[in-house]
Amino acid sequence: MRPFYEYFFPAIWLAWSAYWWALSRNVKPIVREESAGSKLSHILPLIVAGYLLAAPVVRGPVLGDRFMPWAPWTFWVGAALTVAGLLFSVWARVHLGRNWSGIVTVKQDHELITPGPYAIVRHPIYTGLLLAFIGSALARGEWRGVVAVALAWWAVHLKMRMEERLMREQFADAYQTYSERVPALVPFIR
Repeated sequence: MRPFYEYFFPAIWLAWSAYWWALSRNVKPIVREESAGSKLSHILPLIVAGYLLAAPVVRGPVLGDRFMPWAPWTFWVGAALTVAGLLFSVWARVHLGRNWSGIVTVKQDHELITPGPYAIVRHPIYTGLLLAFIGSALARGEWRGVVAVALAWWAVHLKMRMEERLMREQFADAYQTYSERVPALVPFIR
């Protein structure tokens, strides 16, 4: 199963990244964006988390040790969670359309998007990415995956707080009503 892992997971993450990059060219102009320091606060932890999961071997105490014995079911459940998470984030990206940005921004003629996955959670891209990180970590089965998920959660948490603040400023009562109705990351949990 090891060789399949080493090709399957990079292939699905690369396919997702290529799709993400291709769509990033057709977005609305930015009116307001976060500072460089703010960008680094959530981008760097995601890069480190991605490295921890993608690297064939990670040196260091405990990181390469297994947190559970290898079994085919953990690999396949992890693969299913990763694919489901990435597809959920793609669905959200499609609904955002030209309002999307990889950083915290307000776009020209920015719209509050609430249908589709945005009717389930306010931050479905982050929900999907976290699910994909969890799936990849489960399939890897090593402690470095747990650290990667924690780093990804931290990055998402920071970015989500900034976005929430900006959306409340931009959409005021409409965003307040939306946030009272729809949970942030996990369906049915406020």
